[in-house]
Amino acid sequence: MPAFHKLTQLYARPGFLLRRAHQISAAVFEDECRSVGLTPAQFGVLSVLRASPGLDQSSLARALGFDKVTVLRVLRGLETRGLIARAPAPASRRNLAISLSDEGLAVLKQAQEPADRAYDRLMAPLDKTQRTQLVKLLQVLTTGLENEARAAFVPPERESGSAG
Repeated sequence: MPAFHKLTQLYARPGFLLRRAHQISAAVFEDECRSVGLTPAQFGVLSVLRASPGLDQSSLARALGFDKVTVLRVLRGLETRGLIARAPAPASRRNLAISLSDEGLAVLKQAQEPADRAYDRLMAPLDKTQRTQLVKLLQVLTTGLENEARAAFVPPERESGSAG
């Protein structure tokens, strides 16, 4: 089998295309958000904390589908910049509740417009129907394969509605 044919097969694999799309998405986001110095992961953490202040580290990790090491690394960077604060959780002194600082909220507000531009740039090659289809297909794929993920994804509203 010619090498070109094997590469054609590789380049048509969903995993290859998803990884490449993620690389492009991160690059576009970081380019647009350079002025506020946020990565996609940091923006995600700040966004979740704005919507659900006081989450513990494990709940925050699940809200973004991050593993514990990734969320810890992101939190350390944000804490160093003074964008978040950690304090003992009211329900359990052994857990830390994480919240946005005033500076974190200000940076998140500054990042909204560049993040929206990044989204527009990423989706620019697609027409409106294709954009909707892409998002729906990615939701079907990720929901259908959730049990295969290395890190659980549990949005805060689902977690708070569950027992425990």
